[in-house]
Amino acid sequence: MAEDEEELENEEVQEEKENKKAKVEEVEEEDKPVEDHKRIIPTEVSEEMKKSYLDYAMSVIVSRAIPAIEDGMKPVQRRILYAMQQMGLKPGTQTKKSARLVGDVIGKFHPHGDTAVYEAMVRMAQDFSLRYPLVYGQGNFGSIDGDPPAAMRYTETRMMPIAMELVEDLEKETVDFVPNYDSSMKEPNLLPGKLPALMINGASGIAVGMATNIPPHNLNEVCDAIISYIKNPAITIEELCTIVNGPDFPTGGSVHGDMLEMYKTGRGKLLVRGKVSTETSKNKEVVVITEIPYMLNKTLLVEQIAELIQNKKLKDVSDLRDESSKGKIRIVIELRKGASPEFVINSLYQYTRLQDSFSANFLALVGGQPRILNLRNIVEEYVKYRKIIITNRTKF
Repeated sequence: MAEDEEELENEEVQEEKENKKAKVEEVEEEDKPVEDHKRIIPTEVSEEMKKSYLDYAMSVIVSRAIPAIEDGMKPVQRRILYAMQQMGLKPGTQTKKSARLVGDVIGKFHPHGDTAVYEAMVRMAQDFSLRYPLVYGQGNFGSIDGDPPAAMRYTETRMMPIAMELVEDLEKETVDFVPNYDSSMKEPNLLPGKLPALMINGASGIAVGMATNIPPHNLNEVCDAIISYIKNPAITIEELCTIVNGPDFPTGGSVHGDMLEMYKTGRGKLLVRGKVSTETSKNKEVVVITEIPYMLNKTLLVEQIAELIQNKKLKDVSDLRDESSKGKIRIVIELRKGASPEFVINSLYQYTRLQDSFSANFLALVGGQPRILNLRNIVEEYVKYRKIIITNRTKF
């Protein structure tokens, strides 16, 4: 019995010693410098900031703001069209709530805010924002006067016929599919892009340290330029410029500037003027504005003209009316008897945004890398991509 008690006492003493030893080791571990902890990697704050900022910059450039030369789409636009195709929102089918589409896009492909996705979709439906709208919108999708669109729960949408050209042959293994953000499904890295979307609809976007601002162009002219390049790969930029006469903005207007220099260098500054004509109404001269510069808020222009009249910079104006209807711009400026229409028109160009500038910067992703492109580069890269698509389709 005594031996058992002694053995038990020895075990307790031994256990107490082990506990003390463990506590001492724990204290020593805490007192060690940070570098001795295996899970903590010492690094300079400046180096970590440099790496993190570079990662963020490349993410914005590649994954958000800059379109691809191949299909002319930014990632959010590409995902919207792909989601619409997967939902069966094709031309001639019944429209579905925009909220449902936005939910599909952010839930499956684009893990960002619903507002950003909805705004991108709305812009794709506005005929004053895109030369060739890709989305058909039913309901209030905003106006050229700056009115905001209705909430996504009220509007409905489906694809426009022209958008089908971008997704045609998608199911024929023409493009690579990559895992989505949570690897639960796959999405196309690019669209087949039968439509030269980058040139005909243009693009604008601000990334980190760079920005793109490509004006829209006429579809017939762009297609003719592509055909001419296919027939003669040695065609010069000067020859292409005889086919592509210049930008073709959805809101109209005349374009002035060195087009050849812009198409040669990929950069340039253009002057865009609204279209103004004179009419006679009730024995009075009337100045009528029927086209305005691209991305100009029409209400803002009317307010600028009204301010000129109020400040007596336009003394010969007796009345100002906005007679615009859906899809048609008509701002009427009624003149007093004996007034000079030419003087009024020149004053409008001088003091209002009826004459505005457009800074072009033909920046796009080529194989995932940002590049400034001239007109020939754009046509060349597009034809090269379409050859790959047609080859893949043939193999399928």
